[in-house]
Amino acid sequence: MQTATFLFLAFIIVQRLSELVIAKINTKRLLARGAYEVGARHYPVMVAMHSIWIGCLLFFGYSESVSYGWLVVFAVLQMLRIWILGTLGARWTTRIIILREPLVVRGPFRFLKHPNYILVVAEIIVAPLVLDLVWVAVVFTLLNAAMLWVRIGVEGHALAPLRDPP
Repeated sequence: MQTATFLFLAFIIVQRLSELVIAKINTKRLLARGAYEVGARHYPVMVAMHSIWIGCLLFFGYSESVSYGWLVVFAVLQMLRIWILGTLGARWTTRIIILREPLVVRGPFRFLKHPNYILVVAEIIVAPLVLDLVWVAVVFTLLNAAMLWVRIGVEGHALAPLRDPP
């Protein structure tokens, strides 16, 4: 395994594990503030899909060279990730947690309704392309599209009262 490939794969693993820790802490705090979760039934499927995606990157990408052009695109996506997480702060989580407070409308949320979902779509495409795994990008983009169709529907229904108060 080349050093760049190792570092790229290690980054993805550390990043995703760190996000799960942050999400767990934020979820616990939000629930303590009176928030509630929706869509819990599909959450394990989403986690499994992302875990298999990472497994494919590791298993099929460990011997691949890094495409530095795609790595630059991936790095730009990480800047967007930092902007999103920084904007949401303690409200960011991997689950759909509904807090009966006004929605965040600053940062990237001024421009996009679901910037984090757009980011994840881009990452699911770009990370495999860094390792020239086009088929992984295609397969998981389709799986993620199905997951997001469910997830955005559940979230939209739960957030409707906050967007359109009586």
